[in-house]
Amino acid sequence: MKLDGKTVVLTGAAGGMGALIAGALAERGCKLLLSDLNEDGLQRLQEKLGEQHTIVAANLCTPEGLTALVDACRAQGSVDVLVNAAGISDFSLFEAMPTTRIALALDVNLRVPMQLTQALLPLLKTAPEAAIVNIGSTFGAIGYPGFSAYCASKAGLRGFTEALRRELADTRIRVCYLAPRATRTDMNAAAVVALNEELGNAMDPPQVVVDSLVELLESDNKGDFFLGWPEKLFVRVNSLLPSVVDSALGKQLQVIKSFAAKSVRG
Repeated sequence: MKLDGKTVVLTGAAGGMGALIAGALAERGCKLLLSDLNEDGLQRLQEKLGEQHTIVAANLCTPEGLTALVDACRAQGSVDVLVNAAGISDFSLFEAMPTTRIALALDVNLRVPMQLTQALLPLLKTAPEAAIVNIGSTFGAIGYPGFSAYCASKAGLRGFTEALRRELADTRIRVCYLAPRATRTDMNAAAVVALNEELGNAMDPPQVVVDSLVELLESDNKGDFFLGWPEKLFVRVNSLLPSVVDSALGKQLQVIKSFAAKSVRG
């Protein structure tokens, strides 16, 4: 896909990762519809990238917020690309996790991308070529202690992406799931960073994800794309021999639990 001139809808645009994605797409000549709950962040991003890009400050978890973004897209007349990048993550023991945070994880990471995609499909189907990219996670394929709700939401997003890709196989819409490994973003609590340092887990800079997303959009590829090594291998092993991963994570369990206990949110 040639990105120059394409209209791209990007959720989570005001976050650190989202802002970098927006900048990379703007550099390639995309016309952006940028959505986030953070209105000040969106305004700063628009000032940086230019008034030709539309911002929609909205809580997409509410019917009113979702309608506001969809209406803005319809006002543009066309949508070529949808990037569902908004997401949240909690690191805590599941038994201590507030039910409100469980519900929010499922809303932000799964329900909103599904409903937004459904609402924008009529516009995407009119484009000569179109793409939907759902930003997932390695944890969408590997259940990891301390991230139960996050893993559940991202596994759901991966299943949704796969089913929709097959459902739209007779259209001009590519449907992809991009799964970063641990990434240094504001979404990670300090306890997550400390845990990864303790266990020697690599954390990619956000630019790795941005470059991978742009490369994916500019290609004709579709499907699931996992980033990082040995994470790609762990995904394959987990699908074929999950007991091996059970054993490996079991050896780290007490360390994971000690860090997770320090990271409870209300």
